[in-house]
Amino acid sequence: MHTATLEIPRIASINGIALHTEGEVLSPPELRQRACSELLRQAAVAHGLLSTDDQPSPDGVLSQAASEAIEALLDDTLHIPAPSDEACQRHYSAHQAGYAIGERVNLRHILFAVTEGLDVALLRNRAEATLLNVRCHDGKNLDDTFASDAQKLSNCPSGAEGGRLGWLTSGDCAPEFAKEIFGNKEVGVLPRLVHSRFGLHVVEVLAREPGKDQPFEAVRGAVTMALQQKTYVTALKQYLGLLAGAAKLQGIDLEAADSPLVQ
Repeated sequence: MHTATLEIPRIASINGIALHTEGEVLSPPELRQRACSELLRQAAVAHGLLSTDDQPSPDGVLSQAASEAIEALLDDTLHIPAPSDEACQRHYSAHQAGYAIGERVNLRHILFAVTEGLDVALLRNRAEATLLNVRCHDGKNLDDTFASDAQKLSNCPSGAEGGRLGWLTSGDCAPEFAKEIFGNKEVGVLPRLVHSRFGLHVVEVLAREPGKDQPFEAVRGAVTMALQQKTYVTALKQYLGLLAGAAKLQGIDLEAADSPLVQ
C-alpha cells in the first residue's frame, strides 16, 4: 500500500503569479510580504486602478504605478474613523511613559543575525540557549558570561566590546527594537528575545535615565496617530484575509500572517 505524499510547489504563487524565481530562497516573512503585496496589486488591477499590463517584478519590487494604485485602493477601501477624545485620553494614561522625551538606556546585546538561506529555527534555538545561559548567572559571573558570549556569538561589531552599545535614545534604534526597550522600567537581562529587522537579540539593560513626561495636550496629535495606526493595521489585516480567502494560493500560508506591510 502506498501512502500519498503532499507535493509542495517549488515556486509559491498567487492566482498563478509567481512570488519568486525557481531556486530563490526567501525567509517566511519575506515570502509573506511579497504575497501581501501581490494580493494588493491584483486587487488594484481588479478595481480598475492599475493597468492589466502591469507585471510583478521577479524580485518582488512593485512598480511606481502599482504602489500608487495600491495606495488609492486602500484609501478607498479602508475607512479609518478618528478616535474619540476619551479613547485618546485612555491610551495616553496607559502609555504615558512612551510619550516622555529624553529617555536614555544603557544596554548591551548579543545579535543573532538573520541572513539569506539561514535556518531560522536553528538560529532561534541558538539564541534561546544563549539567553538561558546568561540568565543563569548573576553579578561578576553574568558580566563575564555575557561579554564572552557576545565576543564569540554576536553578529554585531559591538561583540568585540562585550556587546556594549552604550547610552541610546529611541531614535538611535530600529523602531521595532526601541518599542521593546523604551517606555518601561525593566533593568537587567530581558527574559525574552527581542526581534528586529536585523535578527534576534539577547539584551541586558544596564541602566535607565527616565525621560520627562509630556502633558496630554502636547502629545495629543501623536496619540491620535498611534490609535489610527492601530485601527489601520487591524483593518488591513482583515482586508488581506478577505483577499487571500478568494485567491488561489500555492506554497504560501497567509493565515495570521504578520507581514511587514501590516506592522
